[in-house]
Amino acid sequence: MRRKVRDMSGAGRTILITGCSSGIGLHCARRLAEDGWNVVATARRDEDIAMLGDLGLRSVYLDYAESPSLEHAVAATLDAGNGRIDALFNNGAYGQAGAVEDLATDVLRRQFEANFFGWHELTRRVLPHMRQAGGGRIVHCSSILGFVPYPWRGAYNASKFALEGLASTLRLELHGSGIHVSLIEPGPIASKFTQNGLRHFIENIDIEGSVHAAAYQRQLRRLNGASGVNRFRLPPEAVYVKLRHALTSDRPKAHYRVTVPTHFMAVAKRLLPQTVLDRILIRSG
Repeated sequence: MRRKVRDMSGAGRTILITGCSSGIGLHCARRLAEDGWNVVATARRDEDIAMLGDLGLRSVYLDYAESPSLEHAVAATLDAGNGRIDALFNNGAYGQAGAVEDLATDVLRRQFEANFFGWHELTRRVLPHMRQAGGGRIVHCSSILGFVPYPWRGAYNASKFALEGLASTLRLELHGSGIHVSLIEPGPIASKFTQNGLRHFIENIDIEGSVHAAAYQRQLRRLNGASGVNRFRLPPEAVYVKLRHALTSDRPKAHYRVTVPTHFMAVAKRLLPQTVLDRILIRSG
């Protein structure tokens, strides 16, 4: 039986999207606006906020580590939606590379502030308004690294594993409320994510002083593109297709996997012994 899908036009519904300076967030904000949604797009830098405004999007400042900015973004979204927030797409994040033993605890805390705690606070701020309206959609952009760990990605792995657990629990707790929670789990997507990750890696990890220095040099070559083109990388439109379904389907999925590596790893985790899966993951690093 074919699943019913709501009007793809958005019909004036209002969505708050974080992390819209580039990549997935920017692409999805523009595509949803084209589909008729009232989009409130957030970014941290003034030039990015101005860029979003030039594109015709309502843009506001949001930093997950700053509670007042979350409050302001929710207020702006309520204003745009005449008192309603129909959907939230938590997307803004960054990836902190580095071996677990080389991660300062403060660096790990900052990763969680941006990738987990801020998402939780923003979600809690929109939920009362969705309950009052009798429904809504909460979509989190997770990752393939939310269900399989890659070496040298401990901070990011941990933040996404935590997100998956929290979001899945929330989905169960919201059953019957009309509010649906979905996780999008991309693999490699064309964006500035790798470029931003490289900056955090260099700033926060003692590369030359680490016992993992040789492995880090291999990582640097990969992050700088010296290892060639990732043939599995997809454009942000691949994420948008999943987001649109999560926002408009009468039966949104709990998990949306994007890219070949994500589908492969989901099957491998289910079927392979842990020792075999570990060898694959070690080789992937």
